[in-house]
Formats: sequence, C-alpha cells, structure tokens
Amino acid sequence: MTPWFTARRSRVRGFTLIELLVVIAIIAILAAILFPVFSRAKEAAKKTASIAQMRQLSASVMMYAGDYDDFMPAASMRESSGTVDPLIWPAALDPYVKNKDLFVAVGSDGKPSYTWATRRTQSIGYSDATGYDPNSTAVPGAALPGTEGFTTVANFSQVDETARVGLFATTPNGPEGDTTSKHRGYVFNPYNGLNSPDLDYSKGLPMISDRNLVMENGDKNYPTSPSLSPGQLKPIYCRYNKDGTGNGSTPVVFADGHTKSYSANALNSFGTVVWRFR
Repeated sequence: MTPWFTARRSRVRGFTLIELLVVIAIIAILAAILFPVFSRAKEAAKKTASIAQMRQLSASVMMYAGDYDDFMPAASMRESSGTVDPLIWPAALDPYVKNKDLFVAVGSDGKPSYTWATRRTQSIGYSDATGYDPNSTAVPGAALPGTEGFTTVANFSQVDETARVGLFATTPNGPEGDTTSKHRGYVFNPYNGLNSPDLDYSKGLPMISDRNLVMENGDKNYPTSPSLSPGQLKPIYCRYNKDGTGNGSTPVVFADGHTKSYSANALNSFGTVVWRFR
C-alpha cells in the first residue's frame, strides 16, 4: 500500500511552461503600465520639494536685506582692479541658511558653490541683474546681452513690482570639479534671451528651456545654443518633468518672497515674469 503522504505528494504538480509564460507576460504588462506612473510621481515629488526649498532660500534673501538696508545680495561682487576673483552670492547668504543643500536643485548632481572657481557646479541660479561691477558700462534700462553687473548694488527699492520680478530659478550645472565647461550655474542672465516684439525692454527674457542649453541643440528658440560663448548662455533650466518640448518646469523665487512653479513654455511668454528690473 502506498503511504498516505506519498500519495498526497504525487497529486502536487508544478506550473507548466505556458502558465509561467502567461504570468511573466502579465508582470511585464503591469510593469509597463506602472513604471511611467512611478516616474511621474517621483518627478512630481521633486517639483514639490524644490518649491519648498526655494521658499527657504527666499527667506534667507529677506533676512539678508533686513540686515543691509534693503540691499540685495549681489550675484557676483567684483572689485575695481579686476585682480581678485569676484565673490558670489552663496557666500553672502551662507550665514542665513542652516543647510547648504539649499543651494543645490532637488534631484540634481550639483554642488554648493562658494567660490568663483566652483561656480559651474551650482544648480540654482540667481539673476545677473543683481550683479555689481564698478567697471561696468551697462546702462540700467538698456543693458546688453552678456551684462554681468552694474555700478551700484541692487536695492529692493528699485523694484516696482516685487510680486512679478524673478530672482532665482534652477540652472544647468557642470560636474563636481568642473573647471572648463561653459556652465555658469550660479546665475542666469536676464539679458541673453529673447526680446519682446513690442520692444518693451522689461519683458525681455533669459534663455529658458527644459533642455540643457549649455550642452544640447534642438530647442525651438535656441537651436544652436552650445555654440555660444559662456557669457552669452547662462540659461534657466526647467529640469522637472522635462520632455524637451517646453513642458519641463522650474520654481521661480520672486522679489516679494513668494515662490511659484512655471513651465518653460509659460516662462517664454513675454511678461509672465519680469526679469529685467534694471
């Protein structure tokens, strides 16, 4: 007589090849459906975190202005001889932040930059309209592309519509230790981009894209951007949910302290944000 446990075991069989293939196919289909959803959720989380981060950065600017008679920190602070490396804005704001990661865009491989030599690795940029250069020939209201500063330090009293003037946005960065690339991630330049067709100077734009314009061709407004000089670039990089068609976004910190996220397409509409405030 066959023992009862042997008889029981004889009734247990494994999966057939067809059954295994069906299960694998189902898993593959579910993965194909869910992976894009997870990816979008991850990007949405980065976008939300970046807005919260920028709000903290904006608070540090307001504290700085409170200590210095409403003067803004300078994007770059040059001196007359030109023999000393300019000071850059993260060094000025450092005493007002608790976490140096505030200077690095969420999800980027950027690094905080405190010196002129490391300015390429920054992934949050500040407006070059705040730059100070005692030797500048830039004229407020008529600054040319490449303008990196004015002969006076920017003051909040110069800003007519603080709720519309953009000061910070995310930027493309070079790798850690980069000393040669065209990246200038610590700033964006509001004088390098498109000009308003109605000749309203204040509506002029920085270079704005959800492509890395320092490295990539193909943007509808700047199809050959990598061929420009470093000083002609200094773009805003809408790095969140980017698809290369302008749907990627960046948070923008305004001069009144509030922060809002915009797509590259929205920011490339003249007058959405005022970038040239002097």
